[in-house]
Amino acid sequence: MSQSGEDRTSQPSMLERADEIQQQIQQLSGRDLQLWSIGILVILVLTSGLLALLVPNLVWAQRVVHVEHSYLPQLFFGLISLILLFNIYLLSQKRTLNNTRLALIRELVLNERLESLSLIDPLTQLLNRRALNELVPREVARANRVGSSLTFMAIDLNGFSDISSKFGALEGDKVMVDFSKILKSVFRGADLAFRQSGDQFLIIMPDTTEEQADFPVQRILREVDQWNLASKKEYELSFSWALAPYVTGSDAEDVLRTVDRKMYSKKHNLVPVF
Repeated sequence: MSQSGEDRTSQPSMLERADEIQQQIQQLSGRDLQLWSIGILVILVLTSGLLALLVPNLVWAQRVVHVEHSYLPQLFFGLISLILLFNIYLLSQKRTLNNTRLALIRELVLNERLESLSLIDPLTQLLNRRALNELVPREVARANRVGSSLTFMAIDLNGFSDISSKFGALEGDKVMVDFSKILKSVFRGADLAFRQSGDQFLIIMPDTTEEQADFPVQRILREVDQWNLASKKEYELSFSWALAPYVTGSDAEDVLRTVDRKMYSKKHNLVPVF
């Protein structure tokens, strides 16, 4: 592997960098607490010293503290100097922590903006292939951790290449955008809708069984029928779909291969589709 390839592999993804930034911000909060603890401790020590000077008969460790009056101004000056120096140190540390925290927050905001741009398909405004590679393992790990249901649905537009070649790329883009709007109107906020490539889509439905996934399928069918009636195009929009539930203990690639295999069998074995 080339050096540049190794560098790309070693660099953290944007999501990983966001996690690192959040951890660093939490560590800074811990340092804030440490500074306040040190400040309180120093104040207690200095207060004890002042009391020892102001009360000449103060007994400390069973001894009477006697202070010559001629040394009191020097002692007061020393204590005040220590207080000033400590306050300067404390303020400089707080300023450094605040500047570091502000820089991390700015980087986090910028990271999230770049992340959102890099994970969104510009045409459909759905999640793209890169987002799929980032988010699918997370959803699979969550399903394994809590033992919840997770269902994958693959969707292909039927005859999309014919529509683009016959009516032009702009018409194909409009179909793609309209179908994506249908998907966004049907699925819940917790569901993840991806444009895998071309006219292929993938939906991930957390906390959903294969039987429960039939409900959004029927809604998409109704929405597509309404689109066909309203658009009055020379062609009809239709799609094929396949469902695959996630099996606990398997990995993300297994379920993706399963749903792709089901889609391939459905389209090539001439199973009736809508």
